[in-house]
Amino acid sequence: MDKVRIGLVGAQFAARLHLNSLAKLTSVRAQVVAVAARSQKSAARLAAQYRIPDAYDDYRRLLERPDVEVVDLCLPTDLHEELCIAAAQAGKHVICEKPLTGYFGQDRPEELVGRAVAKELMLREALAGCARVQKALAENNVRLMYAENWVYAPAVAKLKSLVQASGGTVLDIRAEQSHSGSAAVYSRRWKTSGGGALLRLGSHPVGAVLHLKAFEGLTREGRPIRPRFVTAETGQHSKIASYAREKKKYLVSDWEDVEDWGAMLIGFADGSSATVIASDGVLGGVRNTMAAYLSNAVVQVNMNPSDGMLVYAPEAHVFGDEYLVEKLETKAGWNFPSPDEDWARGYPQELEDFLRALREDREPVSGFALAQDVVQVIYAAYQSAEEGRRVELPPLL
Repeated sequence: MDKVRIGLVGAQFAARLHLNSLAKLTSVRAQVVAVAARSQKSAARLAAQYRIPDAYDDYRRLLERPDVEVVDLCLPTDLHEELCIAAAQAGKHVICEKPLTGYFGQDRPEELVGRAVAKELMLREALAGCARVQKALAENNVRLMYAENWVYAPAVAKLKSLVQASGGTVLDIRAEQSHSGSAAVYSRRWKTSGGGALLRLGSHPVGAVLHLKAFEGLTREGRPIRPRFVTAETGQHSKIASYAREKKKYLVSDWEDVEDWGAMLIGFADGSSATVIASDGVLGGVRNTMAAYLSNAVVQVNMNPSDGMLVYAPEAHVFGDEYLVEKLETKAGWNFPSPDEDWARGYPQELEDFLRALREDREPVSGFALAQDVVQVIYAAYQSAEEGRRVELPPLL
């Protein structure tokens, strides 16, 4: 099989995560031939570290290259739509990190758009952004591969197999991603992040929930089971007065106009339900969990923390610089390191499916349809939280 040649845009955490995962692939060959970032220094540093031949400070240089088949976007969310469209117009397939897009209010004078703009308008504008991306993909006959790693996590893949084997009905799903807060400065403001915990963290469990119900429907009836309504609440727990008075802060607390906690209930067309929680107020490392309650079984997925390995240290320095788990505040005491955290969360499997899908001329398991559904459900949740009511979800094209 010929190598798939990739151009990477971005040089921070997500870019390194993708590069590390690409290096683990065995059944498909890929080569990152160039990286582009806002800073030539950042691009060059990443290129040197991963032996990437070329580095640019302008992504358009990368799009001009005829040898680049796929553009991998590892960027803040407010840049996704623009670069997805530009890549598609250049005839490149697109890998886009979650979420696909959102509402950012760049054309508005309000500095804190999260407090100034109605969420109903945000929902309409976010879906309009999805439609523009979809149009560019269709007009240029290229695919979008939506980088939702939860869909590919081995435990979630096994969950799907068990649902299919059981023949039972998925009645209730409960999923969560939480941790102690993002280190990325762009995450603090709606203009650059498009939302808070529900969008930035909740995209993962929402995507997995929607995918599982679609899979169940396709397996049983030949058509996906669609989300029908959303009810939600959001909050800024870091602004609670007693917490604000605490001298030492273990959590990120400088959120501006975005929520640091959110919970939503998704109702599906078959009458089943899913509950999703996303929080930047949880210590002890990342929580990536999902439970499916079937009519004849229960399946619990614990990507993080997983008890496949337990370690103890009386003091934090004992394990030195050895990595244990993402977002861990201290290495002292009992901890739950993952022998291969990226594999357990589905990152190499995700990229392998994307590249094989291109060679086999098929849709990836996680593609545009899921990306659009996630945007609709989460922005409908924002509208629900603001208006204090259930928001119905019209069908998407």
